[in-house]
Amino acid sequence: MNETKTGLRYMVYENGHGPLAKKDNIVRLNYSVKLLTGELCYSSMKLGPKEFRVGKGGVENGLEEAILFLKKGDRAKIIIPSHLAFGLLGDGNKIPQRSTIIYEIEITNIN
Repeated sequence: MNETKTGLRYMVYENGHGPLAKKDNIVRLNYSVKLLTGELCYSSMKLGPKEFRVGKGGVENGLEEAILFLKKGDRAKIIIPSHLAFGLLGDGNKIPQRSTIIYEIEITNIN
């Protein structure tokens, strides 16, 4: 896995095509979010794809950071430490406080 200065880890295990995502792009992805225990918290299978504008917030800081290393069609695993995820409090629902989370993603579109 690649590790950034912030402690984020990511690994592309299936390469897509096209340019890397950049700030202000709208990114659409299929995903699953798990705890280190393997417990599934959220997934696009239940909630639908996630779509967001890079650099505008609304998603975990670690996901924003990781997206900048990826391109359309990439499938990747991203390990987001708690300080880049939901921090000391968790998300108040399925992700407990101080939890490292694991994203499995497939980028389906970048505009």
